[in-house]
Amino acid sequence: MGLGLAVGAGAALGLSSRPSWAAKQSGLSPITGGVKPIGQAERLARVAKLQGLMRARGFSAVLIEPGASMTYFTGVRWHRSERLTAALIPVEGDACIVTPHFEEPSVRETLAIPGEVRVWQEDENPLAVVAAWLRERKLAQGVVGVEETVRYFAVDGLRKVLPDVAVRSAAEVVRPCRMVKSQAELDLMQAATDVTIAAYRHTAAQIRRGMTPADIAEIMNGATEALGGEPEFALILLGEASAYPHGSGKPQQVRDGEVVLMDCGCNVQGYQSDVSRTLVFGEPNKRQREVWGQVRQGQQVALEAARIGAPAGSVDDAVRAYYAKLGYGPGYRLPGLSHRTGHGIGLDGHEPVNLVHGETTALAAGMCFSNEPGLYIPGAFGVRLEDCFHMTEAGLRWFSTPPTSIDQPFG
Repeated sequence: MGLGLAVGAGAALGLSSRPSWAAKQSGLSPITGGVKPIGQAERLARVAKLQGLMRARGFSAVLIEPGASMTYFTGVRWHRSERLTAALIPVEGDACIVTPHFEEPSVRETLAIPGEVRVWQEDENPLAVVAAWLRERKLAQGVVGVEETVRYFAVDGLRKVLPDVAVRSAAEVVRPCRMVKSQAELDLMQAATDVTIAAYRHTAAQIRRGMTPADIAEIMNGATEALGGEPEFALILLGEASAYPHGSGKPQQVRDGEVVLMDCGCNVQGYQSDVSRTLVFGEPNKRQREVWGQVRQGQQVALEAARIGAPAGSVDDAVRAYYAKLGYGPGYRLPGLSHRTGHGIGLDGHEPVNLVHGETTALAAGMCFSNEPGLYIPGAFGVRLEDCFHMTEAGLRWFSTPPTSIDQPFG
């Protein structure tokens, strides 16, 4: 359930404003040396698949702003700002990147497919450059798809320079590409998860009475970096704060007999991990053991419900039915499970589709999800166990193996 961090200009340029956590971690070395980045052939195949879907569904072009979808199709890793950078993918032919003149050299550094780069100056309208390219390619009279995270100012600006343009969401053609992962993507996600699990084991051994969430997060992030991953988030919830899925602003310290809930993730070559573990500092009491075991069984219920062809929402429904029999809920009521059972994951830590009530998308091989049916008891504590998996024709396959005991939460 990790909280994503915004990527700023410094991150996009390969700079870092965070401390060098890795320098503090002795005895750890990278375990990602063998990973292979996504190659040009795979990106070209992604574009070809997108273009096939565009032809079938009547799109002439798709407009994409910086973010995971731009990286997915073009390789360009860039940041969003008030200055528009956009990718245009036509129904046929090579893509075009529109970017400020002074950004062109930096944007070209990660462009991984054949394509044109068009620039605009500070006193020019970037949407006019987009419109000119569409007109030249005879695409302006068709339907221009807009990737679902594109900001309103870009859509509004395009309509102003092309008043007759037909614009609609491109989710129906972009999602089918990104939701189904290739083996190369799965390998990168596995590498990211391996880093997170190794960092957890390193961190858990160093937790001491009186530590704050920031203390533990610093160790976790340092271990992640030393092991070859790029830290994305480290959410640490102590004691009563664990009863609230994304925590509390109240001061927290590690105390004997209280819950330590850790929700952490990293990326390797941009692909994400997301793993949650719950332990007790000291000896767990009867109620803590009971709830931990119920959540562990909730993960198993989700596993059994996740079958090829099943609606994604049916996984969430199965878990809620199980919890209702135990007296939780019903639905999203507390004590109980107040959030969806899982989310899609890939280049984004949270991406479509979700394991949530009402989601009708059928599960298919290559789809990746978190499995995190936590239980939260306001005023007391919460338990979340989260492991990600991907669908195969032979059934579900874990990226990380769920723990079987509160006494050995990291296996």
